[in-house]
Amino acid sequence: MEETIATSETHNSSQSSSRVICRVCQKQFSQYTCPRCNTRYCSLHCYKSHSLRCTESFMRENVVDELRQQRPDDESKKKMLDILKRYHAEDEEDSMDEDELALSEETIEKVLSGGEINYDDLSAQEKKLFQRAIATGELSKMIEPWEPWWLKPSARTMSLSHEGTRLIQPLATREEASGLNPDENLESEIPPGPETSLPPLKELTSAEPSPLLAFHLVDILYSYCFTLRLYNGDWQSDAIGASMVILSLSSVLGQGAQPESMFEAISYCLEQTCSPAFRHMGGSLFGFGVLDDVVSIICSGRATLVCAVSDLQRMVEAGERELKSEKPKRAKSSEVKSKLKSVIRKIYFILSWVNEQEEEVWSSLSVLVQAEKASQLEYRGNERRRSSTAEKANSESKALIEEV
Repeated sequence: MEETIATSETHNSSQSSSRVICRVCQKQFSQYTCPRCNTRYCSLHCYKSHSLRCTESFMRENVVDELRQQRPDDESKKKMLDILKRYHAEDEEDSMDEDELALSEETIEKVLSGGEINYDDLSAQEKKLFQRAIATGELSKMIEPWEPWWLKPSARTMSLSHEGTRLIQPLATREEASGLNPDENLESEIPPGPETSLPPLKELTSAEPSPLLAFHLVDILYSYCFTLRLYNGDWQSDAIGASMVILSLSSVLGQGAQPESMFEAISYCLEQTCSPAFRHMGGSLFGFGVLDDVVSIICSGRATLVCAVSDLQRMVEAGERELKSEKPKRAKSSEVKSKLKSVIRKIYFILSWVNEQEEEVWSSLSVLVQAEKASQLEYRGNERRRSSTAEKANSESKALIEEV
């Protein structure tokens, strides 16, 4: 075979650079080059075999580079590519059955050649692998943590008109005068408020607003903050899924409930956070962190609250639009669309109510939320101590019986 190769290279000198023997198996002509160490190889098997350490480090470096350089309009495609690259690199390290979890050779070759992969391009097993990565939180290792907009200083300094719309901004801000990019304007750090003026609440209802609306708002804000944390700030990548999370977390929007106390509102939210569907986010510890997010938004005052509820409204509206545009793949899709329409009306009503409240209302409400959080923490701490004491007593009793 080596004589054949030598003869071929003699008569085809123009192709001598490409017809190189695979450096791994030393049997076949190489068709590919390792992008990290330039080793020539002929197949996927040889690529995996040539150096696991080289493969792993290269793939992980590319994951970081892709996440830093990706453009918003290509975001969903880039994420899929990053996910496939990560699992290709870690394929050899996984102790589970290779046939059950490994990506197909066709998919991996397409990724390595720079092709784009969509979710629909994956096989049933590859989709299962991808979904398992989401459920176990593996993808969080690949994503740079998102900084919530309500924790930025600009969230406390912005202002809106009495009708809830953004005030006219000066042509040149102090930051722009200092040479900063206009796109880095503080106002761009937070979601915009309503595009049109909000009507007085009396135009939406003839009845007096319920005194329980403050508790309803806490329930709604919790679902909003939770959803943004869950999606790492990128709810636009799955507006339908984000809308479904809102319905699951908020008893007011999802079930039409009307919590009559802060305890009732917060308890339901924490219970949902600890449910099997969202337990991977961190359980009650994560839930208490979301309560801190709610307090931050409330403490920032009317303008920040209006922007938050407006952003929630846009999220649910986007989910409704996507449901309308897609082919009927989901069960009860018409029922869900009807539900989302009703939710949008509720959010708009809450938005108008928030816009009419005095600033003093928000300082009092933030105190109530913090007090209920402290109460819930104390209760859960006592429960853990009682449980620990009971386990210790049972253990001692068992030991005594065995000794006798």
